[in-house]
Amino acid sequence: MHAKDILIDGYGRIQEEVHAALDGLGPDELRHRPAPDANSIAWLAWHLTRVQDDHIADAFDLDQVWLSQGWEKRFGLDLPRHDTGYGHSPAKVAKVRVDSADLLTGYYDAVHEQTLGALRSLAAKDLERVVDERWDPPVTLGVRLVSVLSDDLQHIGQVAYLRGLLQSAAA
Repeated sequence: MHAKDILIDGYGRIQEEVHAALDGLGPDELRHRPAPDANSIAWLAWHLTRVQDDHIADAFDLDQVWLSQGWEKRFGLDLPRHDTGYGHSPAKVAKVRVDSADLLTGYYDAVHEQTLGALRSLAAKDLERVVDERWDPPVTLGVRLVSVLSDDLQHIGQVAYLRGLLQSAAA
């Protein structure tokens, strides 16, 4: 198995978890925040997708799906165009409101397709390419891809946990 195959499998698992965690949730559940300073399910799913979209596009010199495929307009959020949610205050978290889980999964699926296309093009030597020199040591493509994978899995785990809290409270 090649490294790119492992990455493709890992990103495929994120997609599966995004669909499983969001399936059947309505607007109130998507907006629910267990505490005033906590993130909502909608924000977590949007943020993990925005980060993947932003970082993959940057690393592979691609356009962000958010902008190139019109997702920014479909979401209609009162946020800057390139916002990924990093460092959001509770007030900004509250701005991420959606009426349908389908909007979140649709956006994730579009980002996933672009991610898969980029990953399929990888050669082993590509993973050594430096993609971010702002860090010490500089970040390679391989490190960036694993970092996004890890971040996304953590956030979708948070979504699944919040979904479980909602289901427990409803029971």
